[in-house]
Amino acid sequence: MIIELAVAAMEELVRMAQMGEPLWSESLDGISSSVLNEDEYMKTFPQGIGPKPAGFNTEASRESAVVIMDHINLVEILMDVVRVLLVLLLGAPNREAFLLLTRSLNIELMQMTAEFQVPTPLVPTREVYFIRYCKKHSDGAWAVVDVSLDNVCPSPIVRCRRRPSGCVIQEMPNGYSKVTWVENVEVDDRGVHSLYKQLVNSGHPFGAKRWVAAFNRQCERLASAMATNIPNTDIGVIMSQEGRKSMLKLAERMVISFWAGVSASTAHTWTTLSGTGAGEMRVITMNSIDDPGRPPGLVLSAATSFWLPVLPNRVFDFLCDMNSRSEWDILSNRGVVEMVHIPNGRDTGNCVSLLQANFSESAKSSQSRMLMLQESCTDSAGSFVIFAPVARFAMNEVLNGMDPDYVGLLPSGFAILPDGSAMQGGNDQQAVGSGGGSLLTVAFQILVDLVPTAKLSPEAVVTVNNLIACTSKRIQASLLCPGRGRGSTSENEITASSRRGKTLSSRRGATKMGTSLRSWTNKGLSFWSRLSFKHRGHWKNNKAKHEQAQKQAEDL
Repeated sequence: MIIELAVAAMEELVRMAQMGEPLWSESLDGISSSVLNEDEYMKTFPQGIGPKPAGFNTEASRESAVVIMDHINLVEILMDVVRVLLVLLLGAPNREAFLLLTRSLNIELMQMTAEFQVPTPLVPTREVYFIRYCKKHSDGAWAVVDVSLDNVCPSPIVRCRRRPSGCVIQEMPNGYSKVTWVENVEVDDRGVHSLYKQLVNSGHPFGAKRWVAAFNRQCERLASAMATNIPNTDIGVIMSQEGRKSMLKLAERMVISFWAGVSASTAHTWTTLSGTGAGEMRVITMNSIDDPGRPPGLVLSAATSFWLPVLPNRVFDFLCDMNSRSEWDILSNRGVVEMVHIPNGRDTGNCVSLLQANFSESAKSSQSRMLMLQESCTDSAGSFVIFAPVARFAMNEVLNGMDPDYVGLLPSGFAILPDGSAMQGGNDQQAVGSGGGSLLTVAFQILVDLVPTAKLSPEAVVTVNNLIACTSKRIQASLLCPGRGRGSTSENEITASSRRGKTLSSRRGATKMGTSLRSWTNKGLSFWSRLSFKHRGHWKNNKAKHEQAQKQAEDL
């Protein structure tokens, strides 16, 4: 039954990738993805996966692009349940379990479970149980198709079903590939917050455009990691290829950890605390134990999303601008200096950087051990700016090519999405004029206690909630009042009501909060740095023994 379903889904995908009108109609703006004619679809493919459940909506789109990666590598990424996590971050499967059903030279079939997400706590994740079928066709093209298994293995609670969706990959000259992606799902999106309704209804967060943009982003990232022709005139650019790979690997893990925290995936042991707002603010805790990439202790994460009447690219540029960082960053309110960076794509804003905060003379001795790893990225699917404090000597090891798996990270940052109004007609340049703008998610992860089983104190919740509120208000004030001087702060700007009725209403309050957070961060980093190098030494010994045993086995 599963084999027959996979074969029928493959045939449908290939036809949908090739057909034009009346099945597909081009968008009015000529920029958005092709739109499916639902009535024509039901006539052309009457079998499908069964009748659409009551209350479900259809989201279907098609997108094509040429990417700088050969077709074989693209197929390998899609069929690798670990690597696909690293590719598809903006609305990506963040939890996957799989069972390999069959594999031959040109055919592979997997049974999978995945959670698709948007980087905000206000949009529920979409969990899907499906098969992924990969096949090489007679014309040399590869196709990878997903289709839900709910009609074969019914589930009592289904909120998303994948009709045949996936991509056709065609080989192009000089190592390029043409990717045509078809995304076709039925979903119950009644749990989406009103702030994100318009965006989700547009199909943008989960659509074909997002998948293609993710491939483009990953291809550029891999090209950056493998680059050897780096100009000597690029001051601050890491010249060592080993150092570039290690720093990119660490940044990649930082971004994945940020996404997991923002969405509160069911794959992670996060718990929502009560009394933190009517859904707009989410505060969650995690007991970090035996996680080699996260400091041990009690971790507190807070996230919120809000609308800005400003175009997404302007929000992204503002958050990436080192000169304006002190306008919103409480943890480095004297600004930052970029020490090294790795260009990470054609857009100048796509970059992995290592930053150092400017501290006062009295604070330099205690704070100089802390650096900030940051990745910024923008594409047609959305944008993000994510950062995490790291120990200086640990980063020195990473820049020398050390495997960064044991460097502890607690990422914070921003995810930027369009508000969806431009998708209803017009383009991003017209969005603000037509009442559109951006949806900004602000999220922080803080180590509040070195003991994983410690109880969360009310003061910690107050501080992190106020950090979120203060940062959000500063960003709003700076973007809506561009004439304001750098670093200036009004009384009302940093006022943030807490669960206990306390407020911060002055720059002194914000400074005190930043000092408290830096104290937590430094204490955690100092402890984690010592522990990580102890674990790393143990890991290196085990790795050497494993490699020696493997070599002996190969010799036999």
